[in-house]
Amino acid sequence: MLSLAGARLNRLNTNTWNRIRYSVWAPFYDVVTGGFDRYRRESLARLSLSPGERVLLVGAGTGADLRHIPPGVMAVATDLTPAMLARASKYQRPGVSFAIMDGHRLGVGTGSCDAVVLHLILAVIPDPVRCLQEAARVLRPQGRIVVFDKFVRSRPPIGLRALNVVSSVLFTDVTRRFEDILAAANSLLNVELDEPAALGGLFRHILLRRNG
Repeated sequence: MLSLAGARLNRLNTNTWNRIRYSVWAPFYDVVTGGFDRYRRESLARLSLSPGERVLLVGAGTGADLRHIPPGVMAVATDLTPAMLARASKYQRPGVSFAIMDGHRLGVGTGSCDAVVLHLILAVIPDPVRCLQEAARVLRPQGRIVVFDKFVRSRPPIGLRALNVVSSVLFTDVTRRFEDILAAANSLLNVELDEPAALGGLFRHILLRRNG
């Protein structure tokens, strides 16, 4: 079982450091992650969003997901890093708003959202368990969450854990296991779909639904 305690105790992976590194990454982020656009679209399609619904995007970054949000859906794009949201503002349109927000403490009312998007955030945020708990909290009963991110299926080999020492500081954690995060969150979420996406299944599409 992957050690979530280890992820939490990584003193270099803090909100302060994430603001710094993603401020640096902001001008290049769309170039680096542009190849994921297809998978963003596929993930969001699994939400089957309808006009009038409210969706919260946690760690929205430069807003690439917003181009795939259907008209008439109210979207709140949040991120910890102002430089990222400044670039997301190019997707401004009626029904879309932006907010600087910490994924560990979402400034959104309990049960106020129909859906939450967690794209490329659970492998980055210092405490993925707390982030998933917050996502579940803001959902109404039967609300849903889509996750698109990288997760290992079993205990990572020593080589990958060694690589993670550098990767987790500069880019992202590559040793997190979604099953451990979900179990530790102890939430009311059920897995409705878990499918491989990119890189031979390292990246996965996951659809969760909150119990009524």
